[in-house]
Amino acid sequence: MSVSFLASLLGLSNDEDQLQLAFDEVQNRRVPSRQPTNLRMSAPIRYYYDLMSQPSRALFIIFRLSNMPFEDCVVALRNGEHLTEDFKKEINRFQRVPCIHDNGYKLAESVAILRYLSAKGKIPEHLYPKYFVDQSRVDEFLEWQHMSLRLTCAMYFRTVWLEPLLTGRTPTEAKIETFRMHMERNLDVVEEVWLEGKDFLTGSHLTVADIFAACEIEQTRMADYDVRIKYPKIRAWLKRVRQSCNPYYDVAHEFVYKISGTGPQAKL
Repeated sequence: MSVSFLASLLGLSNDEDQLQLAFDEVQNRRVPSRQPTNLRMSAPIRYYYDLMSQPSRALFIIFRLSNMPFEDCVVALRNGEHLTEDFKKEINRFQRVPCIHDNGYKLAESVAILRYLSAKGKIPEHLYPKYFVDQSRVDEFLEWQHMSLRLTCAMYFRTVWLEPLLTGRTPTEAKIETFRMHMERNLDVVEEVWLEGKDFLTGSHLTVADIFAACEIEQTRMADYDVRIKYPKIRAWLKRVRQSCNPYYDVAHEFVYKISGTGPQAKL
């Protein structure tokens, strides 16, 4: 199993007993829901996810905020559960999470899942608008972030935290600085462009764009990067996103808080 493939999925080695215990504690926690699931009324979608995965966390929060019943199908990436032939054949041909099964229909990729469920009326319009002008602004961010904010935050996390964990090799300061510079170029854009004159990324209220972005940025905590120090607008925005999404935001990020040793309200 290659480091790069694990990194893309954000899995962990099962040799790391302390991390596995922490992860298992988070995954086994009962998650509050704003309305009970009634399986007799309708069959909920099956949601395959791992809270170590940033887009998995984003959809988890969105589903909870949407009061959308779903069947928990937790996939332990750290144990390679996604790499089996059965998973490839029965769950997701790309062998990644998140993905869903909806009455036999299989779908992968977080943004595709979001749009599919929105079209079915499962995602409220205040989170993902249906009016094409408002929706296009949210989509603009989702398209932008995938190869910018998401990519560079993930590469910094991989370089500083994941690869040393899996290989035992410490990256050079020059390598860390290179990936930090790439990441901060995109954080600069969030600070100076996306949050210019707005409380949230696409306007005056929370949308899925904020949730996806926050989940990417929070991951850098595990690599000892505190975005709040250099970026006051992002610091204030993250606080608003967390407040708007709780209690589900903290549940989704409990593993990040535990491993990083920084709680959601940790002081600078």
